[in-house]
Amino acid sequence: MLTRVYTITITALLAFTAGYAQVKEPGNVTAVQKETQGVKITTANAFAAITVYNASTIRVRIDKQPLAADFSYAVIAQPETVKTSITESDKEIILQTDSLRTVISKQPFSVAFYTPAGEVINQDETGLNTSWTGEEVATYKKMQEGERFIGLGEKTGNLDRTGSGYTNWNSDVFGYQVGQDPLYSTIPFYIGIHHNKSYGIFFDNTYQSDFNFGASNNRFSSFGAHGGEMNYYFIYHRNLADIITAYTALTGRMHLPPMWSLGYQQNRYSYYPDTEVLRIAQTLREKQIPADGITLDIHYMDRYQLFTWDKERFPDPVKLTGTLKKMGFRTTVIVDPGIKVEKGAAAFERGVKDSVYIKYPDGQFYTGQVWPGWCHFPDFTAEKGRAWWRKEVKFFSDNGVSGIWNDMNEIATWGQKMPNNVLFDYDGIKASHLRAHNVYGLQMIRASYEGARENTSERPFILTRSGYAGLQRYSAIWTGDNRAEDNHMMLGIRLMNSLGLSGVPFTGMDIGGFTGNPSVALYTRWMQIGAFIPYYRNHTGVNTKSAEPWAFGEEALEIARNYINLRYRLLPYLYSTFYEATQNGLPVMRSLAINYTFDPKIYDPQYQQQYLFGTALLIAPFESGKDFGRVYLPAGKWYELYTGAVNEGGHEQIIPLSIQQLPVYVKESSIIPMQSQIQNTTEQPADTLLLHVYNGAVKNSFVYYEDDGISFDYEKGAFYKRSITFDPAAKALVFGKADGSRASKFKYVKLLLHGFDQQSWKVKGKSVTAKEEACSFLHSISKFDPEKSAGSVDTDHVKTLVIANESGEISIGM
Repeated sequence: MLTRVYTITITALLAFTAGYAQVKEPGNVTAVQKETQGVKITTANAFAAITVYNASTIRVRIDKQPLAADFSYAVIAQPETVKTSITESDKEIILQTDSLRTVISKQPFSVAFYTPAGEVINQDETGLNTSWTGEEVATYKKMQEGERFIGLGEKTGNLDRTGSGYTNWNSDVFGYQVGQDPLYSTIPFYIGIHHNKSYGIFFDNTYQSDFNFGASNNRFSSFGAHGGEMNYYFIYHRNLADIITAYTALTGRMHLPPMWSLGYQQNRYSYYPDTEVLRIAQTLREKQIPADGITLDIHYMDRYQLFTWDKERFPDPVKLTGTLKKMGFRTTVIVDPGIKVEKGAAAFERGVKDSVYIKYPDGQFYTGQVWPGWCHFPDFTAEKGRAWWRKEVKFFSDNGVSGIWNDMNEIATWGQKMPNNVLFDYDGIKASHLRAHNVYGLQMIRASYEGARENTSERPFILTRSGYAGLQRYSAIWTGDNRAEDNHMMLGIRLMNSLGLSGVPFTGMDIGGFTGNPSVALYTRWMQIGAFIPYYRNHTGVNTKSAEPWAFGEEALEIARNYINLRYRLLPYLYSTFYEATQNGLPVMRSLAINYTFDPKIYDPQYQQQYLFGTALLIAPFESGKDFGRVYLPAGKWYELYTGAVNEGGHEQIIPLSIQQLPVYVKESSIIPMQSQIQNTTEQPADTLLLHVYNGAVKNSFVYYEDDGISFDYEKGAFYKRSITFDPAAKALVFGKADGSRASKFKYVKLLLHGFDQQSWKVKGKSVTAKEEACSFLHSISKFDPEKSAGSVDTDHVKTLVIANESGEISIGM
């Protein structure tokens, strides 16, 4: 009996030892090679390179074998030449720039980051550091006291991700749960916050990756992947906004979108035949609902085959898109990557001839089932595959289509289990599905964008469901197949805010919900919120009730029209904000964490959905059906948009709620350019720019921007841009000298001065008396219920001045 127990004990010990041996650490540093801006390191079990990418960004690479040639689908920036001090002792190596101090310990190898003054920003967890478990690699970071984590792209959960874990594996998740993970896209970039410091970490590894922010442990945060090397960029700046700017300097920034894509878009799954599409367009015009886009889902195709039209439903697509264009509508169509396997089908045969499809190791094309049936899939990680796609998408521009909506590009197939041994070119490196899966969508939208740009002189609108870090260079993204539920409406806000924190400015969600049928109150609230998100698309699924603005009754229609109208009057502000995103990467829809990083209240789940739309407008969204709600206004002075009432920030308050109004506040010292009402972006507004200026105690500047809204001429200097600065200390509003070769479309500027008492102003040194006017941002709602009082409209009383919009500097004194 004793012998038997002894045998079992030895067996168990051997099993434990074998398992323990699977965890491999780099060990001690054995050799160091200094370079101009970094070091190459050999350890007992690994190879590493620590490089100063710029003064505030350090790149860390670690692998069990010598580091492979550098390659990234996400990073497009090259290292900058900066002054770097490298010192070495028996215990450590120090890389010092003017912004960051990196300390590499030798026994064992580990990395820590400090401010120049020696304060800890981020450090490896002692005893864990970086290690491999089989082929999985992970880096473990010490959890700092009170540390918060935000970002990571399209992720459910709270704004503050502390205590949670996440997986990146692009997935087709129809009607997903509000806490489901993963979703459609992968952006392995997050921001850590503690002790009045913030930093960013971008883990550039395209295998399935996992992030742990203290989930199931109280010791560390970590990030790792199921294969490949440990490869991350550490970014430090004092301001969180600068971290986003630095991250987008690495991964690229969006191009200016066409102006029409910022207007209201009407969609459903699906509008057909062509007479139904025209009926929708005509009804939008008849009911004076401003709109710029109609989107066609998969039923426009012949049996769901790409690069075809259903000849019965759409007998003359060129005539249809031309008619829509004359009405002020642009057409966007859906595309999926799957090419139906059908002998004689033109696109299928061209793909076979050019051998552009992904393959098994034995050379046979991979076949998966999607909407058309069994399909092959172009290899977008091969230049040959992208070139083929660029030629194929000419089909759309030839048919008058202006937008390409890339769907099902996770890759989605029925069964959701693409074999891991499917092979991809990966731009000559060669990779299995395990490495290529998460970048497939990114490379598809790259090919779509480049193809659209090659085939037309107009800016293309590209939309995607899936992607990887850097997707903002090519496309807008929407949050997929959501549900017609209040919690999905609020989740969509958090998803878009998180995407904005992760470098993606052009985001949207299906207004009204894709699956199911919203209540009148939910639909109405969603349409109001939609007016303050970057991509404003109403979309619902097959076998649901109609979800056009007139489908929910007259009151809902008037409320929706009120907010769509406001969206169109705000286009000068919105377009200028998009221009800013092209310059610094900051999102259009901004989590309060960007401006109020260290205010703990903004991370409270009660207030985490509140966000800034641009720099001026604070949106406080609420679920439908609530009579009262709690808001938190950060420090400073805040005006209520509709009445001009002033609130002092820094505290919580309970406010009454009405389905007719969405709570919106304006930050003090804000500058908001607006225009007269238009029905679509091809219409010219009146010749006077309406410039709303809000009194405040802080200096503020706004960069106003115009171009033609459709071509690439702005890249050659054909734009109009000027900085407008409000300086309360100098008691002045100053229009800087206009830049660019284009003249403004506005001959005059009407100043609407909120919160100012003085009547007498000086314009270019001459005294001018301001007028007093009532300012309304919404129209009153009709009296539909005889038992209720007639509708009224809130107004703000302002001072007004009208000046000529001269191109030189204009100074206005108080």
